[in-house]
Amino acid sequence: MSEPVLSLISSIEEVENQAGHVISERIGQFLDLNRKGNEEWFSELCFCILTANSSAELGIKIQNEIGDGFLYLSEGELEKELKRLGHRFWRTRAEFIVRARKFSRIRDIVVDSIESSGVIEAREWLVKNIKGIGYKEASHFLRNVGYFDLAILDRHILAVMHKYGILDEIPKTLTKKRYLEIEQKFVEIADLAGMKPGILDLYVWYMRTGRVLK
Repeated sequence: MSEPVLSLISSIEEVENQAGHVISERIGQFLDLNRKGNEEWFSELCFCILTANSSAELGIKIQNEIGDGFLYLSEGELEKELKRLGHRFWRTRAEFIVRARKFSRIRDIVVDSIESSGVIEAREWLVKNIKGIGYKEASHFLRNVGYFDLAILDRHILAVMHKYGILDEIPKTLTKKRYLEIEQKFVEIADLAGMKPGILDLYVWYMRTGRVLK
C-alpha cells in the first residue's frame, strides 16, 4: 500500500469515528429508496440531473419543492419553477427532465438492466439514454438508489485525491477514458479500506465538506 493511499485510509478511519453513525443512517436511506417505486426513483433521477454543474444543496431544495411535479408540470411551468428556485440552467434542465419522462418507469428499467447485465451496463444505459446524465451523474443516481459499486467523481472527491497525492492534478474535464481510469484508483482504495466505492464517497465527501448530503 502506497504512502498516499495509507494516509487517506487513515483519515477515513478518523471520519468513521466522528461521523460513521451519520453516514450509516444515510446509507439506510439509500437502501430504503431502493425498495420504493418508479415515481420515487424518477424524482431521484431528476435530482441528479439538477446537480450537474450545480450543487447537491440546490438539487435537494428543488426536489423537495417540486415533488411529483417532475412528472406532470409542463416544460414551461418547470422552467418557471427552476428559475424561481435559483437554478442557473433552468431552461436546459427543464428540457432534460421532460425528455426523461419517456423513461418514467426508471426503476423497472434499471433493475432489469442490473439483473441481466450488471451495474456497469446499467450506468452505460443511463449515460446513453438520459440527456443531461454523464458518468458522474449516473453513478450518483445508482448510489442513491442503493447500488454502491461505482465512484462518483465530483470536484470534492477529485480534490481530496489530489491533496493526498493520488492524482497528480485535478482534471479540468473528464472524458469517459479518464473517468474510468480515476474510478479504478478509487475502487482500489475502497477495496483496501474495506468499503464499497459509493460508501467511501460519503466518507471522502465528509472529509472535504464536513457534511453528509446525498
